[in-house]
Amino acid sequence: MDFGYLEVQDDLSFKGPIDKFIPNELKNELLKLASLEKDDTIFFIADNKKRATELAGQIREELGKRLDLIDKNTFSFAWIVDFPMFEKDEHEKLTFSHNPFSMPQGGLDALNNQNPLDILAYQYDLVVNGIELSSGAVRNHNIEIMLKAFTMAGYTEEEVKSKFGALYTAFQFGAPPHAGIAPGIDRMLMLLTDSCTIREVIAFPLNSKAQDLMMGAPSNVKREQLREIHI
Repeated sequence: MDFGYLEVQDDLSFKGPIDKFIPNELKNELLKLASLEKDDTIFFIADNKKRATELAGQIREELGKRLDLIDKNTFSFAWIVDFPMFEKDEHEKLTFSHNPFSMPQGGLDALNNQNPLDILAYQYDLVVNGIELSSGAVRNHNIEIMLKAFTMAGYTEEEVKSKFGALYTAFQFGAPPHAGIAPGIDRMLMLLTDSCTIREVIAFPLNSKAQDLMMGAPSNVKREQLREIHI
């Protein structure tokens, strides 16, 4: 990852570690494209699209904190919709971008005829002050559409059957269209108490080894208990 910045001077010239590498005509174009004025700073990130946007978001948040641009007395709500159904991973392999069990917009026709990266899903998140508060989707209730989507992501029907057997079996008998959303109560408390992480509001947070030190969990399981549940 390469990172650079330019500061705009009083005479609208630039100052920064990459200034000498940018031709003057491109500097003028930068001023126009970004509507830059004196004392502005523009950042450059050279990386793949996903990583670059993640870093740009982190810079934006940090600048908001340092420059005291965040209104701490306001809850700003936003619905995030129309998530892409698929994306490419670091190996350029097609994979699900968010929720593999969501219904693709356009159904089977979209999966058969559209560019996979252009297909949107019926997914929606409720975000408050940049924190995901609730996540939901219209579920993919059709076995044919489900199998096609998973096939496009590199799964065989046998893999779908073994890994998601409950859904695979249920959908054989038909399921009504349905949707849902899961509210994050702990995240609501985090926002209301102005806490930095949900660990501060969860009653019994787990440590890095997924252990609950308050409850002493997980504990050793007796052989008799395993027999009761046929393990």
